[in-house]
Amino acid sequence: MDRIILRDLAFFAYHGVYQEEATLGQRFYFDLDCYLDLRPAGESDDETQTVRYDYIAKRVENIVKNQRFKLIEALAETVAKDLLGHFGSLQKIRVKVRKPEAPIPAIIKDIAVEIIRDREDYA
Repeated sequence: MDRIILRDLAFFAYHGVYQEEATLGQRFYFDLDCYLDLRPAGESDDETQTVRYDYIAKRVENIVKNQRFKLIEALAETVAKDLLGHFGSLQKIRVKVRKPEAPIPAIIKDIAVEIIRDREDYA
């Protein structure tokens, strides 16, 4: 299946279990694979035949900045459900949320969760 791919979409927000995370905030990075049929857009060169990636990014930003989550699992689930619910042509989505500044006593590049959901998961 065809995909619209967004990588390293970054937002500063205040998610996490610890009070310090709610107070200080940190960066969150998203990788999204949005599965849909891109043939109509490819054949017509008509933006109404696809899902615009700027619209996807704006919806993710709205969720990240206007809601608060303790768990990045809940953040990923909310993003997947919102995008599949809002964009009818999306059939499946992969959402990866990375949290490079997670407050753990180790040297890490980042902590991440990745979920894959399809339209039937929310039917």
